[in-house]
Amino acid sequence: MPGPTLDPTGTDQTLPKKADVVVIGGGIIGVSTALFLAERGVDVVLCEKGALGGEQSSRNWGWVRVMGRDRREIPLAIEAQKIWDGLDARVGGNTGFCRSGILYIAETERDLANQARWLKLAQAHGVDTRPIGADETLSLMPGATRRYKGALYTPSDARAEPQKAVPAIASGARKAGASIVTGCAVRGIEKSAGRISAVITEKGQIETSAVVLAGGAWSRLFCKGLDIRLPQLKVRNTVLRTGPITGGPDGAGATSTYAYRKRLDGGYTIANGGINQHALVPDSFSFFRDFQAAKKAEGEAVQVGLSARSWQELFEISAVPLDRPGAFEKHRILDPKPDSKSALMALKAAADVMPALRNAEVEQVWAGLIDVTPDAVPVISKHDDMPGLVIATGFSGHGFGIGPGAGHLAADLVTGNTPIVDPTPFRFSRFSDGTPLEIAPPV
Repeated sequence: MPGPTLDPTGTDQTLPKKADVVVIGGGIIGVSTALFLAERGVDVVLCEKGALGGEQSSRNWGWVRVMGRDRREIPLAIEAQKIWDGLDARVGGNTGFCRSGILYIAETERDLANQARWLKLAQAHGVDTRPIGADETLSLMPGATRRYKGALYTPSDARAEPQKAVPAIASGARKAGASIVTGCAVRGIEKSAGRISAVITEKGQIETSAVVLAGGAWSRLFCKGLDIRLPQLKVRNTVLRTGPITGGPDGAGATSTYAYRKRLDGGYTIANGGINQHALVPDSFSFFRDFQAAKKAEGEAVQVGLSARSWQELFEISAVPLDRPGAFEKHRILDPKPDSKSALMALKAAADVMPALRNAEVEQVWAGLIDVTPDAVPVISKHDDMPGLVIATGFSGHGFGIGPGAGHLAADLVTGNTPIVDPTPFRFSRFSDGTPLEIAPPV
């Protein structure tokens, strides 16, 4: 089943022979990185093996939030929202960004206690998140037939359109001077005297001394070709969208059985964050110890089993010479089969509470593969053993909203500019330098 349809955007037909920086990956992190580099006068080329935003960057829920984030992400999420505020004017496009508020809806006393713990931790950052009672929760869910315990509410949290954002940002990056080439897989990196000297693509070589790897779910495989151990796995989540309806809530919210987000077209994006699948693949065993704590924390939210990916990746774990096509060219866009049953169950659960959704027509169901790290916090970091390489990946389902901020930080790291936030929490070396693994508590 094909993924969502993205807004059309122009790309470049000719692959430049050299560049100051090559960005690998055309999701929201990659195009945002290209935008900030181009605005600084850096000669940047972005290579995308498939279509811009074709994978998780267009398949996510469309939330732009600070609320509920790991404490390490909060400063970057705040900076990202500031960028979102002026992004449409900056790129001359429409991302669908709107500060319409987000609710974390409490069904139990335990939910309320978890939310209170997070709020205590986050208040040092000046967030406008506040606990609200049952009556105010009902007022933000028009027509709701269930009285919840309350909610954690952040009025400044926002929504945007995943199918519009990447094309708009990419267009802005090209206007600023970036070259963006699609249908162009990067096979690997060449080094000279211990430093990056070129990237090898299916369309030829680009001389460069700096690379930003923003490959999403593909980053682990690419790093493996560089003899870099990146502990990253993939998790599938399924989403549906409805046709336009009237009378529903204006913002976004989530319970244990459904999440909703109003769309720019008047419909809703519906999903369930508690139903995800991880297909057992060779990396599942390679990173078994790395992810033990995460699996325990997630509990039943991630189901593990065999799928077509299990067998596919079994035959794609070996390195391929750079003069031959490999997995990056064989699989242009990850388009996993959705779990339609779980998505329809989420819609029913939402409609049981909000009558406005009961007559909503399902227009599309899709799935995406989320790149996850052992602590569910991204890597946005230089790599000590490969000067010139910056890795920006492992956003663990949080990447869309934080994307412009992450792109800014990646651009800062590759150019040596003062970082927009302290990059230490996102360092690659935290997985190998003896730092105890920190798993954020539930919210």
